[in-house]
Amino acid sequence: MNPGVTPDAVSVITTKRDGGALDDAQIDWAIRAFTDGEMAPEQMSALAMAVLLRGMDRREIARWTAAMVATGARLDFSDLRRDGRLLRTVDKHSTGGVGDKITLPLTPLVASYGVAVPQLSGRGLGLTGGTLDKLESIPGWRADLTVEAMTAQLRDVGAVICAAGSGLAPADKKLYALRDVTGTVEAIPLLASSIMSKKIAEGTGALVLDVKVGSGAFLADPDDARQLARTMVALGTDAGVDTVALVTDMSTPLGRSAGNAVEVAESLEVLAGGGPPDVVELTLALAREMLAAVGIDDDPADHLSGGQAMDTWRAMITAQGGDPDAPLPSAEHTDVITASADGIVTALDARAVGLAAWRLGAGRARPGDAVQSEAGVVWHVRPGDRVRRGQPIMTMHTRTPERFDAARVALDAAVTVGDAPPAARDLVRERITV
Repeated sequence: MNPGVTPDAVSVITTKRDGGALDDAQIDWAIRAFTDGEMAPEQMSALAMAVLLRGMDRREIARWTAAMVATGARLDFSDLRRDGRLLRTVDKHSTGGVGDKITLPLTPLVASYGVAVPQLSGRGLGLTGGTLDKLESIPGWRADLTVEAMTAQLRDVGAVICAAGSGLAPADKKLYALRDVTGTVEAIPLLASSIMSKKIAEGTGALVLDVKVGSGAFLADPDDARQLARTMVALGTDAGVDTVALVTDMSTPLGRSAGNAVEVAESLEVLAGGGPPDVVELTLALAREMLAAVGIDDDPADHLSGGQAMDTWRAMITAQGGDPDAPLPSAEHTDVITASADGIVTALDARAVGLAAWRLGAGRARPGDAVQSEAGVVWHVRPGDRVRRGQPIMTMHTRTPERFDAARVALDAAVTVGDAPPAARDLVRERITV
């Protein structure tokens, strides 16, 4: 585009439609104009589709992300101190998956090392449950904090999990709603900038990304997951945030539960030094990356077995109005799924389990829908386990038993039973840096 010429929607759209690279002025104008209502939704829809089909280079994505950040506030924890000592900040973001409760034990575990972990999280939509939905099953716990309350809790406790304020990258909320109804959610440049604009605006000094791949993840194709991970690591690095990504398997759901209160209960087992091996493995893998990012070389398993992580959890929950000793909600109605044949479990499909949990009431179809704290699925077998016909393999939980039939349909093909054990599958598939 010629210097000094004011961009307009049609020229921006046609530049990208024809495979050209958008210059900084075009990107800045498009994000500001759409956020302010000057650029019509149908015009941004056309631009988003052009990006999906034509892509963006690293400079374009970095500028797009920076323009998104510039539409709102940016938090600053660079001078956060406790007892006169500067606190280093590190955060983690997951692209989401079935049974992915890792944020719950991970945040207090890392914070127990004297690190500040500002974990801004969201509510679930569709099959992947939201971290805030899980925590809201704890009596009294509140997700909404002011910046002042968040900062004070980081200083005093070191760990906070709360809702992201509407002032952080407001362009993202408006653009995501548009992408959601125009078939452009999968555009890697827009997906990466959506995630990273909020994380950069959050003000953390270092970031560890958990990019899921498999049937229970947003991205099922390994190449797409790898591209997303590389794009986000580049965005973080270009914005001055020390960023690394792990690509992790989500073909089998994490742990042994998917839902809200059932996942909190499982997280408490991990914090107490137990819990499912895969949840422990991924929690520790991410914790090691987060601690390394702030210069701490230690084995985080010590703070699970030693109780320091649990102490920080209790302080974090209490600081946000929750009662860490209160019993979690339990479902009034349960129904059991049994094995249809003798043999060895060769697969447990994450997407089928997530769909069943959603149908039982653990998730929402539209923003603002209510969720059931008690709803979810607990599975009693994993790939490699031997089962007998009629053996209980899953239990469904809900307060509305009329949901059981639809959930059972989803679970009919969730467990595959065969004669030979499945091939071993690495939970952490790849580590990606700049």
